[in-house]
Amino acid sequence: MVLVLNKGASKKEIDQLNKELLQLPSRKKLDAKKYCGVLKLKEDPLTIQKKLRDEWE
Repeated sequence: MVLVLNKGASKKEIDQLNKELLQLPSRKKLDAKKYCGVLKLKEDPLTIQKKLRDEWE
């Protein structure tokens, strides 16, 4: 669904769009904490990052 807010819209139009936004089903949020510690690295992450960046040159 696409809601368009035009420049110069009246307060009534903005309130109507806001009501429509509130009625949309909310998305599930990502729980990043559940992935903490899942990846086991043998090397320092900064070293890995530097190696990957050096591949571009």
